[in-house]
Amino acid sequence: MTSTDSAPLIAVRLFAAAAAELGADSAEVRARSLGELTAQLRQGASERAEQVIGRSSFLVNAVACTDPQQLLAEGDRVDVLPPFAGG
Repeated sequence: MTSTDSAPLIAVRLFAAAAAELGADSAEVRARSLGELTAQLRQGASERAEQVIGRSSFLVNAVACTDPQQLLAEGDRVDVLPPFAGG
């Protein structure tokens, strides 16, 4: 298991169902990649929250990203955008 203690601190903004299911509209997460960040968001979350995150789209610094291996750097911002119209 990889330690996240030295991973960059990432600002996360959660929208709509993602915010509702995770109980916050923002968070700070230490993660080296988009996949690591989403795994941390899912950790300890409800089954419904995990489903929402699994269906969400992601923006890394305002650019759409679908690659879980996308590297993240200190100060990056990730927006979690669940389907807005029942998708």
